Amino acid sequence: MSKLEQPCKDGKRSPPVKVLSGQLRAAGIRGTADSAEGYVIRAGRGRTLRVSLVWMQGTVLEVQLDGTTVMLMDETGTFAVQGVNNIPKGKPCLLPGKYVMVMGVIQAVSPEPVIRAVKMADLSDFAALHRQMWKLEVEELQQVLA
Repeated sequence: MSKLEQPCKDGKRSPPVKVLSGQLRAAGIRGTADSAEGYVIRAGRGRTLRVSLVWMQGTVLEVQLDGTTVMLMDETGTFAVQGVNNIPKGKPCLLPGKYVMVMGVIQAVSPEPVIRAVKMADLSDFAALHRQMWKLEVEELQQVLA
């Protein structure tokens, strides 16, 4: 288990934070990259939020031939998701054009965000609704947490 995945001091793991790829691209590192402190994103209204485990949504653009990495795009840019071959029931999501959610641990933020997947689900059945609501969900959760 990497330090970013370790539970909080009270023994509970921090829940994933909903983020946009553009927020990760602009993130700063707090402490060392491998520290439990993770990355700092701007959460609006001049506030910042520390994240290491994230929940993201986007459209599948490309699946690499080895089936381990997928490129997704949200409304703020692209991001890579690694380890998708290890996700139970994740393979049906791995088709270009599918709208998916992914929870995972941040591996890198620059030059492009990279997430190691923990969970993945297909949201394509109601993709239009999910796309419309996603930015609002991200903003609302970050206001509550920041």
